[in-house]
Amino acid sequence: MENNYFEEFEEMEAEKGMTVVACYPGKTAQAIEIDGSLESMQQIVGGYIEAIYPFDDPVAIICNEEGKLNGLPLNRALYTEDGEMFDIAHGNIIICGLGEEDFASLQGELLEKYLEKFKHPETFIKIGNDILAMKIPERQQQQEKQTHKNHIHP
Repeated sequence: MENNYFEEFEEMEAEKGMTVVACYPGKTAQAIEIDGSLESMQQIVGGYIEAIYPFDDPVAIICNEEGKLNGLPLNRALYTEDGEMFDIAHGNIIICGLGEEDFASLQGELLEKYLEKFKHPETFIKIGNDILAMKIPERQQQQEKQTHKNHIHP
């Protein structure tokens, strides 16, 4: 009898699953499955969440509410439709869909669009009063991983 309870619980949790795009500073964006709870989002961003809605699509960027104040690492630049940078996300972020009353899974074309849009990590350079964002190519990421691996295991 106990096994059925846990199987039913796991099935219910799986039904609540939510597919999001996760972006970690310095890492390639990836689609991950979370349970959709406030706690799961807080765990990823490392604190209280803040939702921002910078795009016309029904999506939200979930970030740490105090990421900038706490000096979390720069993650991804956010751009207007005209391609001008208007902000930089700090710390871990997730991009999710919007349901009628709550956050929802990213699916189909929206999932692919935002995986591609945020795919590459970025590095930031301050020049005068401006900050420039530069995408880190995959081969450079692989070289950095290999260098890091060699330092750990010479």
